Parts: sequence; C-alpha cells; structure tokens
Amino acid sequence: MPYADLAELRIYYERAGSGEPELLFVPGWCCDHTAFLPQFEHFSQAHAVTAVDLRGCGQSDAPEDGYGIPDFAGDLAQLCEAVGIEKPVVVGHSLGGMIAVELGARYPALPSALVLLDPGPIDSLPEDVQHFDAAAEQLAGPGGEDFRRLWVEDMGARDEELARWIIDLMSAVPLPTATAVIRQLNDWNGRDAFGLCAVPALLIRAALGASPDALRLRKIKPDLEVAITVGAGHFHQLEVPEQVNAMIERFLAVSL
Repeated sequence: MPYADLAELRIYYERAGSGEPELLFVPGWCCDHTAFLPQFEHFSQAHAVTAVDLRGCGQSDAPEDGYGIPDFAGDLAQLCEAVGIEKPVVVGHSLGGMIAVELGARYPALPSALVLLDPGPIDSLPEDVQHFDAAAEQLAGPGGEDFRRLWVEDMGARDEELARWIIDLMSAVPLPTATAVIRQLNDWNGRDAFGLCAVPALLIRAALGASPDALRLRKIKPDLEVAITVGAGHFHQLEVPEQVNAMIERFLAVSL
C-alpha cells in the first residue's frame, strides 16, 4: 500500500496519471482521500494526481499531537519531498483549504497554484473564533459524539445517500483527534499566511451567502479568482463535480 514515511509518522496517499501540473488533493476535517474521488478520476486523465489522508484520518498514522494547521502543512511538504511531487496545484477542501494557504505561505517554492474549495475561515472574524471555541468544548464534553453527528449533518449533501456517506465518513475519526484539530484552529493566523501566498489562487464557494469573505480576501490578495457553484452545499466537489472540475480546468488554463 502507498505510504510515505515521514520524520515521525506514515502518511497514506494514492497517486495516478501523468502530466503537469500535478494536482495534490487535501481533504477537510475528519475526511480522507475519498472526498476527492470525482476530481481524482477526472484529472488523472491528463495530469498526475495525488490524494492524501491527513494525519489522524483514514489510513494514516494518528499520533497523540501535531494537529495544528502548520503541522498538517509540514506533513504535506515532507510528503512531496518523499514522493517526488514538484510544483503541485494544491487543491484543498474546507480545513484542507486552510492547510493549502499555510503550505503556500510556509513553503513558497513548493506549490504552483492554490485551489480553495469552500475553505474554513482564512481571515477570521470574532464570531468565527467564538464558533470554534464553543464547538471544541462541545466535542470534548459528554455528548461529543452526538454533537459531531449533528454538526456534520449541516455540512451534508442534498442527496440523502451521499449525505449519509459524508456523515459516516466524518464520524469515523476518533473523537479526541477531531477535537484536537478544532481546538487549534483559532491559533492559526490565516490572514497573514494568505498575504504571503504569491502563487495564483482560486476560491470556489458553495453559496453566495458564504462569499462575502471573498471581498476581504481580495484586499489581501488582489489577484484572487473567485467562483460560486450552483445547487450544492459544502461538499460541492462531490455534489456537482462537473462544475468544480470545469472551474479548476479554466483556472489552470488562464493562470499557469
């Protein structure tokens, strides 16, 4: 099975296709590489593609600590070196979008571009900080498992079968690991990190109501491209892959 042996842990990944630029798919909170299956299959026809399980998720090792966004970014940088991934387009969903930003800031020579699929807060507002603090307390409490299932139900798809699959996927990660990630989100300075990202970037939001942050992010990075999918929720890469894939293809064609 394909594992990358990093300094302190093993990271599971799947790789296919050939052709430049390579696409590196980074899943969100409590998700694994399967959250990008439509993109993995589509882009492998013309590009090299790699999808990973972050530490603590899927088939990767689950150490007791190291669940901050800089830790995840460091894992990805080590993975790229170990596997031989050069100048990838880093495609991150939700938490994975935040990790992609940190990777672009911390390792500026590594990515060729960033694609942020409905990322978590990059330029956090006070209500975002309060939201994650409260969620961490709920997850750590006696009703943590019930709270997580209710929380991820709100992230689910309009298709009932797909929504159940997402809920089961996200509920499979050990709760202490899931809680550790949420506890450290507010430690991340996404605004400064995004300001250090010099490569082209595409933000794809799942709804117009979630897009006001695009105006704030464009003040930080004026060349940011922005798009909105139609008829889908937070997991739009699974619900409307034809839209997401076309947006990524257009971005690559005009930006690289």
